Amino acid sequence: MYRLGRVPLLIDTQGRLFASSSPRSLFDWRHQLERRQLHTLPQAYCEAWYAPGVRADEPALSGMVGGYDDVIFDSEWDCADLALLPDVAHTVVMEIRPTDESMRKAYAVLKTLARSGVAFQAGLLGDRLACDHVQAAGRHFLEREVVHAIFNVANENDAFAALAVRMADEERA
Repeated sequence: MYRLGRVPLLIDTQGRLFASSSPRSLFDWRHQLERRQLHTLPQAYCEAWYAPGVRADEPALSGMVGGYDDVIFDSEWDCADLALLPDVAHTVVMEIRPTDESMRKAYAVLKTLARSGVAFQAGLLGDRLACDHVQAAGRHFLEREVVHAIFNVANENDAFAALAVRMADEERA
């Protein structure tokens, strides 16, 4: 996004990315929203905001992020906590591990998004077979529009690996 000239904001909702480097502030994220002044951390490719516990549907948030082209929430994905900003396009990216629980959670998020009525895209990354399994379940049980909104990037590295092997063989010849 940064290379495309876009200005992203990465929001650390879990306190796992920027807890040790959060700006020393007298105000937590709630007070920052009340004061209409986010205390962000400049990063190489974005600005970051340490806001553990904030949800995407926080009413004051939509008025504060208008200066950013993309707003990225780093959060655990659980359907009970799935909150989306109103009136914007959503892209949800899920890392799927090769466990039944991870695949069930990923499918549950897809089903919740499908029933939400909002426009979205969903990216699957992580274990290739787990991503393929979740995508196949989506094709089988969800509507066609939802299936077309799912993109699987778990297999992306396979094409690059195959190309690298082929190029190495061609260089030896």
